[in-house]
Amino acid sequence: MNATRLRAKAAPSTTGGALAGATRGRARNYTQMLGLIHQAAIEVFAADGLAGASTQAIAHKAGLSKAQLHYYIESKEALYRQVLQDIVNDWIGVFGFSDEALGPRKVLTELIQRRMQFSFDHPLRSRIFTAEMMRGAPAIREMMGTSRQRTEQAAAVIRNWAQRGLMDPVDPLLFLFHLWASTQFYADHAAQVAFFRDASMSNEKDRRYLTENVTDFLLKAAGVR
Repeated sequence: MNATRLRAKAAPSTTGGALAGATRGRARNYTQMLGLIHQAAIEVFAADGLAGASTQAIAHKAGLSKAQLHYYIESKEALYRQVLQDIVNDWIGVFGFSDEALGPRKVLTELIQRRMQFSFDHPLRSRIFTAEMMRGAPAIREMMGTSRQRTEQAAAVIRNWAQRGLMDPVDPLLFLFHLWASTQFYADHAAQVAFFRDASMSNEKDRRYLTENVTDFLLKAAGVR
């Protein structure tokens, strides 16, 4: 996370191992505080968006004063960009394709499972991403070079599978859009799903049922053999 440099503090009157231990302790506490701030920022940005969020709200959520928060961050906007970058990095890791040679049924099934798991476990991150896209993606656009490259690679793999007769000749990019939309729905609209199904999606059996249904729907839609 981007953060301001720690203010210089007088070192304690000690030497050797004691000094090294004190230094490690301060670094550990600093890292832990950044983690608390990061999680607080995710909760506030997901609830209020960038425009509605305030450093006062983030500080309160993290258990800090506003002055203490600004000791660790440059600005609300810089913190927001860091949260977005972390989300993009997570998505690149979660949404990549495995070995093409394994075939569409196995590779797409694993991808859908990872995406659904991410939606279940990190709905706030997904909502921040969606809100950023809905406002035209001004802050995240420059971060998506690697994501675009991976998407083009995935589209090429799908196109190759279709040419080999392993699935229907779908538009690969549109199929990925449908896959993203179907799986992300369970993060962005979790309250709606819970209301109509009268279930919270916190139960592992229920999550497995939803994942199996989404997987079956998408694979059949693409004519996966």
